[in-house]
Amino acid sequence: MTVADQPKIELHLHHEGAAPPAFIRQLAHEKRVDLSGIFKPDGSYDFRDFAHFLSVYEAACEVLKSPEDFRRLTLAILEESAANGVAYSETFLSPDFCGGGDLHAWKDYLTAIQDAADEAERKFGITLRGVVTCVRHFGPEQAKRSAHCAAETAGNWITGFGMGGNESVGTQGDFKWSFECAREAGLQLTTHAGEFGGPDSVRDAIRDLGVERVGHGVRAIEDPDLVHELIDRDITLEVCPGSNVVLGLFPDFAAHPIAKLRDAGVNVTVSTDDPPFFHTTMRREYEMLGAAFGWQAEDFAALNVTALNAAFCDEETRARVKKRLETS
Repeated sequence: MTVADQPKIELHLHHEGAAPPAFIRQLAHEKRVDLSGIFKPDGSYDFRDFAHFLSVYEAACEVLKSPEDFRRLTLAILEESAANGVAYSETFLSPDFCGGGDLHAWKDYLTAIQDAADEAERKFGITLRGVVTCVRHFGPEQAKRSAHCAAETAGNWITGFGMGGNESVGTQGDFKWSFECAREAGLQLTTHAGEFGGPDSVRDAIRDLGVERVGHGVRAIEDPDLVHELIDRDITLEVCPGSNVVLGLFPDFAAHPIAKLRDAGVNVTVSTDDPPFFHTTMRREYEMLGAAFGWQAEDFAALNVTALNAAFCDEETRARVKKRLETS
């Protein structure tokens, strides 16, 4: 078995952002929606920078309008993930895109997504859990609706709450009410920080929101005191190297700080973020990291242990996935 063939755990995956371009084009064709402006001639997604990426992302979501659309999307995502060796995945789901933040509509979407996840587990052997996310640039009041949806559907399948979106809008602390609401419902917490926002955004995330994980978090490397704080607080970073390279944070994999963070003792994991947008897969992430840092099978096995320990799942699921990793 090669390094790229190893079973993998992915903790940072945006559900709509994982939609294969061909899937979105097919839905647009079925619904007679013109989305030609968001694709390159080769059929891949077309964006200039992070701000434009967000607008293209939201445009693609325009054809995802029903629970059935999300059922089909979930199957497409999980088939692709499983083909790249993912044994366990957590996906970021936004009630804003699944019923506009309405609780009753959200439950309908969630039922369809869970049904597809169950089918995918039977067919492909991949386990999925959901992390509800608010969208930062939609503002704190809209985030409260997402938190309410999360709290009302918390359980063995919806296991976490987080925040994505544009880091330049507002502060982490603006969303404290939503995170407290989710925490009181028993959900574990994560938020995007330290991607474009710099190390201070990571510090704000862990101090103001009390998160257990940080999405990206790689700019923490710029602040040695913050690195020590991440270690002391046992915070796990959901690192997405390919995404960071494509969006221009680092020129290539060799310049990415994931190895320095890991060597310092920070809990780091590997994910794809929005894989078709960034022309990556979990298999490619492993291959590129192995080439850049000389990591071998035992290094990736250790990364998966870190990811499994940080996963937002119940202990029965954790034990089941652990056995799958050990026997593959």
